[in-house]
Amino acid sequence: MNEKTLAALRQEVRSLMPPHGTHGFEHVERVYVTCQHIGIVEKADLDILLPAALLHDIAREEENHAQTGAEKAKPILYRYGQPEETIEKITAAIATHSFSGKKPPKTLEAKILSDADKLDALGAIGIYRTAVYSGEYTRPIEDFVAHFHEKLLKLEGLLFTDEAKRMAGERTRYMVDFLTQLEKELK
Repeated sequence: MNEKTLAALRQEVRSLMPPHGTHGFEHVERVYVTCQHIGIVEKADLDILLPAALLHDIAREEENHAQTGAEKAKPILYRYGQPEETIEKITAAIATHSFSGKKPPKTLEAKILSDADKLDALGAIGIYRTAVYSGEYTRPIEDFVAHFHEKLLKLEGLLFTDEAKRMAGERTRYMVDFLTQLEKELK
């Protein structure tokens, strides 16, 4: 997908999503940049990976958002003149990116998208997103802390690519330090 087509797709996705929030367009932009970085390092097919990154959360508010998002992405990709084989690869990556979807990614591009999405839940950004989510859903601080232990601190061990694992180490340590300080302050 050329730069002009990617720019048009980016604008369309932006119009389909809220600009902010835990899964708003700002999240999509960060996942896109992370996919681009990991994709270059891991020698992925960016014509598959980058459109998948832009489209990965277009059905975020729906049940089984990854699979539903893959289905919603197909007509969009057809409109952008993508060949059937490319569409199948892009939508396969979207369908398997989700932590909660329990559907393992098979291709390198799908693994990178899954990794980039998980990386956005780690580190300072992960803390920010968890706090925003807690505010959006009025969770008490105990539930905020529990989310780190139930999900976020496990993400590093679920990554597929070497570059994502390298990036996750520092982010996970930062969250552990944050939780240590938070626990001190709560006492």
